[in-house]
Amino acid sequence: MNFTIEQLERNTDGGVKVVHWRVSKTSGENTASSYGTVSFTPDSTAEGYVSFDSLTEANVIAWVEAELDTADIESNLDADLAEQATPSTITGTPW
Repeated sequence: MNFTIEQLERNTDGGVKVVHWRVSKTSGENTASSYGTVSFTPDSTAEGYVSFDSLTEANVIAWVEAELDTADIESNLDADLAEQATPSTITGTPW
């Protein structure tokens, strides 16, 4: 499973308020992905606070993973990949 950060929304003090994330997983030629957001209430006086200019993608991914049920997300991605590999519905017309 591969998390990436698509966008950050921050307040005027540089505290991150919303993280837009995407996660993907690939099996063979098939890829499944999911997109979402996580909201935060930044507190520049809190221990461990990281200013916007000092953030790394790894920092933010760790925040996101701490807030999400990553096992559930991975299960959904696995189900999507299984459906892609062996579709239960086929589309098309007979002509």
